[in-house]
Amino acid sequence: MQNGILTVRALTEQLRKNLEGRFPFVWVRGEVSNLSRPASGHLYFSLKDAEAQLQCVWFRGQQGQAFDPLTGEVFDSSRPSPLDMLRNGAEMLCAGRITVYPARGQYQLLVEMAQPAGEGLLAQTFEARKRQLAAAGYFAQARKRPLPWDPQRVALLTSSTGAAIHDFMRLARNRGSGAQIRLFAVPVQGEEAAPAMVRALETVDRQGWAEVVVLIRGGGSLEDLWAYNEECLATAVFSSVTPVLAGIGHEVDVTLTDLTADMRAATPSHAAQLLWPDRNELRQRLDEALLSLQRVAGQWLAHKERAWEYLERARRTALGLERLAVREAGLEMARHRLDAAVRHLLAGHEHALQKSLLALEACDPLAPLRRGYALVYGAHGRLVRSVTETESGSRIDVRLHDGHVAAVVEDREQLTARGRNRKGGKQ
Repeated sequence: MQNGILTVRALTEQLRKNLEGRFPFVWVRGEVSNLSRPASGHLYFSLKDAEAQLQCVWFRGQQGQAFDPLTGEVFDSSRPSPLDMLRNGAEMLCAGRITVYPARGQYQLLVEMAQPAGEGLLAQTFEARKRQLAAAGYFAQARKRPLPWDPQRVALLTSSTGAAIHDFMRLARNRGSGAQIRLFAVPVQGEEAAPAMVRALETVDRQGWAEVVVLIRGGGSLEDLWAYNEECLATAVFSSVTPVLAGIGHEVDVTLTDLTADMRAATPSHAAQLLWPDRNELRQRLDEALLSLQRVAGQWLAHKERAWEYLERARRTALGLERLAVREAGLEMARHRLDAAVRHLLAGHEHALQKSLLALEACDPLAPLRRGYALVYGAHGRLVRSVTETESGSRIDVRLHDGHVAAVVEDREQLTARGRNRKGGKQ
């Protein structure tokens, strides 16, 4: 520099130092444009809004982001990479330092990490709410209640058309000793989802019918599951009189509703497994109860036999004939009472055992098929309950007790209210 005159290089260097010192690390939100992916692996793009734009460079060596910079959560292998989500038109959050590129005399952002803008803001909101609810005691283990074992009355809050309800009901049919399930069909995504579930929880408590209420839905992104992070729903779960089981998303998905519920299931299927024991476990318990009954009855009979033997020995002693006769009469009466008591005890337990066996057999969904009945399934595996749900030429699957029969509907005939036949006809 001569006479206070700066070279372009010197001025650019001073600007670079000032910018890097002033903005060593900064988050910038904007829309991606002019994205370029040369063979070098470096990424060049701009972040823009309605009034300005910022040149960005994401060098290949800085693209190994493996954690969420807002929450510290380590990404699992199934989570989409920020590199794949970076595209023209996408709203992104980028973090790095501001510098000057001397060759063009322009400032730019050297990107170190990036993520979709929506997820970033939601993650910040999630963490803030999580801290707030934790401080209020929503997640305290001391307030969580145990779930009833093998519940007979269950309130289910989920979508009536999602995959989650099919997985849950499939296991419910094959586990436990049989239960009634009331479905409260609610949206599980969008702005109306959380208020609808809050109203359903209030209805469950008001009815007082259910032993436990279950909230389930399939997996999805943070935005998809956001209804379960709404404070109003977490508060409703916290205030619920009925114990709450939550099975939301996949095992890696954790929502505020999960954390507040009395128990969390990893998936909707896991929720059914937590509620009802395996049928074989019930049969084993029944066998153990029968064996215990037999053991107790045997011990009781042995005790009475020892008393009988004692009286027999006493009869042979030098007791007087009159006293002996009185004792023998009393012994005979005791023997009759013993026989009657044993028969009554065994009959009562045998009756209870038969009721339990009949209850288990009644829960067997295939029992009617062995008596000649059949189940007919139409398109998409749905059960056909009326001839109006079939069409001529459609394929059906007939389930018998020992297998399946595939068939095609040639004709259909429906019974009217007065018993007369009404032909559906070929179409």
